[in-house]
Amino acid sequence: MFGKKGINGRKDEPQELVRTSAPAPEGVLGSASNVPPLAPTAVTSAPAGIASGRTAPVKPSRTATNDHPDSYYDTKSQIFSALIDTIDLSQLAQLDAESAREEIRDIVTDIIAIKNFVMSIAEQEQLLEDICNDVLGFGPLEPLLARDDISDIMVNGPKRVYIEISGKVEEANIRFRDNQHLLSVCQRIVSQVGRRVDESSPICDARLPDGSRVNVIVPPLAIDGASLTIRKFKKDRLTLDQLVRFGSISPEGADLLRIIGRVRCNVVISGGTGSGKTTLLNCLTNYIDRDERIITCEDAAELQLQQPHVVRLETRPPNLEGEGEITMRDLVRNCLRMRPERIIVGEVRGPEVFDLLQAMNTGHDGSMGTIHANNPRECLNRIESMVAMGGFTLPQRTVREIINGSVDVIIQASRLRDGSRRITHITEVVGMEGDVIITQDLMVYDIRGEDSNGRLIGKHISTGIARPAFWERARYYGEDARLAAAFEAMERNA
Repeated sequence: MFGKKGINGRKDEPQELVRTSAPAPEGVLGSASNVPPLAPTAVTSAPAGIASGRTAPVKPSRTATNDHPDSYYDTKSQIFSALIDTIDLSQLAQLDAESAREEIRDIVTDIIAIKNFVMSIAEQEQLLEDICNDVLGFGPLEPLLARDDISDIMVNGPKRVYIEISGKVEEANIRFRDNQHLLSVCQRIVSQVGRRVDESSPICDARLPDGSRVNVIVPPLAIDGASLTIRKFKKDRLTLDQLVRFGSISPEGADLLRIIGRVRCNVVISGGTGSGKTTLLNCLTNYIDRDERIITCEDAAELQLQQPHVVRLETRPPNLEGEGEITMRDLVRNCLRMRPERIIVGEVRGPEVFDLLQAMNTGHDGSMGTIHANNPRECLNRIESMVAMGGFTLPQRTVREIINGSVDVIIQASRLRDGSRRITHITEVVGMEGDVIITQDLMVYDIRGEDSNGRLIGKHISTGIARPAFWERARYYGEDARLAAAFEAMERNA
């Protein structure tokens, strides 16, 4: 076997090391029952606190997005196999992230010398970085995860990886060794939150330690190999002021949203996939008082609230026997027993909407949630449909009265055809006429054309409403003067 730098930091004599057939350290990738065995080419364990906690960020390599010839991947595969035969994972698990990285680099350097692989210094450095990423991190994804300008990573099998930058999708010049390599990375991601993905459970929602949302779907459902989608969050949380600088909302509209958050309006944020609903929800939560008790319910915990009194709840999928599932509705119903002052549902998809409406209508003012819909009117229709999905046999008028009494404001977020994201409507629910819920737009985004580069030109304009329906609520919280100033400014700049 290969001689290597000892775990205690000194140079040891060549020794027989424990092979990777030893069990993975407890708590690294979950128990053996949660992580199915992988092919020998895949790393099935990692040092505790490294892959699971990402305590040491992996540095993006200089040529991380440059494609390599097949010979590079063949060489890497041979060295990787020799490393797995050589390294003692149980000892490696005792090291901190940086020490583990140095240990792996020393062993790989020795393997390159003993095997007489011929490569330049730059190629060797790239290969060392890639192998460290495979063992300690998420393999080829590491350079992409380290970039803050990427909002989405979409892996369509081992050979095709796409990224979204500034609203535009482009192909990234990276790839996985094979489908088993991609599957091992998927396993590592989902096992960190106690979930699994395999043939018996081929669909999984999970999250990275930084809160980024992950969806994995594997064969036999994914025909061309495992598909992995990551919705990345910026390391620095966006604020309304930044949204103003990006043009997503006007300064006057941002003032209106601040007031809506402050005066405890019940808010539903509506929008399509990738329109920025969760980002906007995070922005609005900045204006919740720090002494309020907030309970969040999510499928995969991704909200980044800064208040000290926050309880975060997350759904749970069924186990191998099909038991133990905790649904969103279970969470929403339970949080009503936890003395919440505000309830925030990351995404409303089904019958839990009825429990959220009941909470909004029974003293939990200021609750918020997001929903998939293309405009405010469709948002109301979808809420009504989801109530029916829960099996409630209430008259249509009764359901609409509940919606009218629960929802105060609908904020519509949209991703436009040029890739930009805009808040296109701030709409309030003002009452009912007969069986119809009446709404009024306070601000809309008016598209007026496009420039020579294909970027849409538009402006947030007032609809002429001088006093919203929540005016009395704003006066109760002492925000009426600011609210009047915001509407005056909108009217001037219309």
